[in-house]
Amino acid sequence: MTTRPVKHSVTLRGHRTSVSLEPEFWDAFREIADQSDKTLNGLAIEIDEARGDVGLASAIRVFVLKTLQT
Repeated sequence: MTTRPVKHSVTLRGHRTSVSLEPEFWDAFREIADQSDKTLNGLAIEIDEARGDVGLASAIRVFVLKTLQT
């Protein structure tokens, strides 16, 4: 079963942007941030700075997947 992406706003270095992720990815992303003792925005900034030409939502999904695989 697939769920529709849900849009949330994050703040990256003072700029608000919307990111659409499936609820399962939002849940995992929040859990990773909590376990890393980071804010969701702080973790999103780290991913944003490392993502290159990849969209932010895709970069977050890959980050979540790789984190859960280790």
